[in-house]
Amino acid sequence: MEDLESVAWPPEPIRTKRLVLRAPEARDRAAFVELLASPEVHAYLGGPRPRAELEREIPHVPERRPGNFVVDLDGSMIGLILLRRATGHRSAAAEGKADLGYLFLPRAWGFGYATEACTAALDWLTGQFPGEPVVLTTQSANAGSMRLAAKLGFTEVERFEAWDAEQWLGMWSPVTSW
Repeated sequence: MEDLESVAWPPEPIRTKRLVLRAPEARDRAAFVELLASPEVHAYLGGPRPRAELEREIPHVPERRPGNFVVDLDGSMIGLILLRRATGHRSAAAEGKADLGYLFLPRAWGFGYATEACTAALDWLTGQFPGEPVVLTTQSANAGSMRLAAKLGFTEVERFEAWDAEQWLGMWSPVTSW
């Protein structure tokens, strides 16, 4: 995969049945703070960041980074999809591959939004970089993330220890038609 910086950013919003994947806007700032300060969201990610610190650091319009999509439901941010190049990874199998990450507010859990948004993001990535495999890393103890990885079609490549916990690395490859 070329770097996402080579893609015109932000792309047109991606619409699914219930969601819109789009670039961050000023109206998303409070949701960014809530997402990054949430103990539930960060239970398997090293813990939340202090709200006061986030209030100081997050700009009025959250930064638009290539590969980052706000997940919007009915005009409100409920999550974030992150597509980036895996660098400095603790697994050699992931190094240099496209990497999928996601964060959703707890009130959005259990409705299939993460599956819908990640599927749309993977479809978009496949359109930009045909044939590009994608990796996903999560703690093996994170049952919800493990279920999502399986629903999306990621298959286990390896498990390794990092951040004082067992990590699961999966890989997804787009289906190519002949």
